[in-house]
Amino acid sequence: MWWGAFTFIPFVKLRNRPPTHVVPVRSGSLVRQSFGQLAATLRHMRTYPMTLLFLVAYLFFNDGIQTVISVSSTYGEKQLGFETQVLIATILLVQFIAFFGALAFGRFARRFGTKRTIMGGLVFWMLIVVAGFLLPARQIVPFLAMGVAIGVVLGGTQALSRSAFSQLIPEGREAEYFSLYQAGERGTSWLGTLVFGLVHQITGSYRPAIVALGLFFLIGLVLLSRVDMRRGITEAGNTQPALI
Repeated sequence: MWWGAFTFIPFVKLRNRPPTHVVPVRSGSLVRQSFGQLAATLRHMRTYPMTLLFLVAYLFFNDGIQTVISVSSTYGEKQLGFETQVLIATILLVQFIAFFGALAFGRFARRFGTKRTIMGGLVFWMLIVVAGFLLPARQIVPFLAMGVAIGVVLGGTQALSRSAFSQLIPEGREAEYFSLYQAGERGTSWLGTLVFGLVHQITGSYRPAIVALGLFFLIGLVLLSRVDMRRGITEAGNTQPALI
């Protein structure tokens, strides 16, 4: 119902516009065009190393984010012993707080820069999984507080990541680069779940499994720290903002 209601906004307001500065699509079947375009985008992105490095960093830390979201209900039920009603309420709370979290992170980005704010968010994510490891069973207040913390950092991290990536895209290739951005996000979404499941299988507990997800945030943080945003923006031919 949440997603369905908000779908009406783009359905009513968005309109198609004639494309400009678009790279022509090769002829052939739809499948051939799709995979041919994917290969061409990957070859083209290799000439923009900072854009590629940012994308790889994003794939790691976003996988951690998606896994925390997907396994949180399992963790809350199996490890902490909460009923379904509590889990549903917490999920709705996270979605509601994420909206305000995105606004707050936007303010931080205007003051400290987008890259620094994202990196700060990743540190916060690592603290969240450590706190999740320490959560007491059947204590609803700490669990709801964890939901609020996740909501705050969830909306901000994802929104700023898209914003930062958009600055690293050459003009006229926005659609194909963001398509790769989304495809990569879905294509690696199984890694975090695999790590979570393996650690649980080895240890017999969900607690070390949840804290193991911090590895994805750590790798993403290290890779992101090596991204030179100003160099990437210059290579992409975009205008340098005052603060990055």
